[in-house]
Amino acid sequence: MRMALIVQKFGGSSVADADRIRNVARIITDTYKAGNDVVAVLSAQGDTTDDLIDKAAEINPKASKRELDMLLSTGEQISCSLCAMAIEAIGCPVVSLTGWQAGFHTNSGYGNARIKRVRADRIRTELDKKRIVIVTGFQGINKFDDITTLGRGGSDTSAVAIAATLRADLCQIFTDVDGVYTADPRLVPNAHKLDEITYDEMLELASLGAQVLHNRSVEMAKRYNVNLEVLSSFSGKPGTKVKEVVKTMEKTYISGVAKDKNIARLAVVGLKNSPGIAYKIFSLLAKSKVNVDIILQSIGRGDTKDISFTVSKADREVAQKVLEENKDAIGFDHIDVSDDIAKVSIVGAGMVNNPGVAARMFEALYNAGININMISTSEIKVSVLVNVAEADRAVRVIHDRFYDEIGGEQ
Repeated sequence: MRMALIVQKFGGSSVADADRIRNVARIITDTYKAGNDVVAVLSAQGDTTDDLIDKAAEINPKASKRELDMLLSTGEQISCSLCAMAIEAIGCPVVSLTGWQAGFHTNSGYGNARIKRVRADRIRTELDKKRIVIVTGFQGINKFDDITTLGRGGSDTSAVAIAATLRADLCQIFTDVDGVYTADPRLVPNAHKLDEITYDEMLELASLGAQVLHNRSVEMAKRYNVNLEVLSSFSGKPGTKVKEVVKTMEKTYISGVAKDKNIARLAVVGLKNSPGIAYKIFSLLAKSKVNVDIILQSIGRGDTKDISFTVSKADREVAQKVLEENKDAIGFDHIDVSDDIAKVSIVGAGMVNNPGVAARMFEALYNAGININMISTSEIKVSVLVNVAEADRAVRVIHDRFYDEIGGEQ
């Protein structure tokens, strides 16, 4: 029987304390003792990253992103070295490596760097020595030999990048839930765990607020056809497989309901009704690296029209500032900004061939008395903006509409 190469990633909750680190060490060593080569990627323990950010703010609230990356990278080093010590105690050969020792080369986008390549020679050398390799997630090194971090959720991307580079047989993402659910099980008690889901559906769910997987990791898994599984580090149950094609695709309309409260809406009011206005607005935002999501343009009232769009809350101030600074060049009356909104979305590869899915979503919201502010659609998703106070209830009523009609069938 050919030995398999398995990459396992463990999130912060999985390594939060000594007992949980020992549990992770047991999972890793059981996989190793079964005759597999194992590379494990770990996040920082529990709330370590948030604690480090707070420490930085105490010293300098305007600290440079370079120095923040230098600080934040230490969290993963702590969890990896402790896990390696736990594996040593079990009696298995192991070595822990930082992101740069493992060969992660990134661009220079401190705080949200992109992986350019992974030179995994050191990992291969250690595997050839029959060692378990523990790698710090979330980090790499740029062309200046500076430490960089990959942004929140970046350890998922680290694990998938290693799996793609090494052509691993399986990449397992261990978390505190049993897999990918049709909605957040903490919010919707009757949410169902999916046995499998397509890359495209998972990418949409991850991008729309589902916090199970980092969207960049799913994008990379799809590009390199990485065999991906999401499962719990606590239950020992089978998880959810993320793959190109799933057996149930023709049977289901939607695979999940997600919400994102981390958004803001900007409305540029009183724009001149002339060609090129949209280009002026969104090219300015693109130059400032502001990612725009839902866009709605009014038909116009006489000589003016309005354009509304959503951005992440982190980009709200930048977006407003750049537009205000170019008010005369663009030509508008004022900007309305709203933070008290949330995006609720349904995702499903089966939607494209099933008319009426969006109508059922809207019906559920209407019956619950929840007002829709904006709508965005694609082949496999429908997103609506609602008041943030209504977001959790919106998720529940939409989920009930699709999943609880005929004994849990859609």
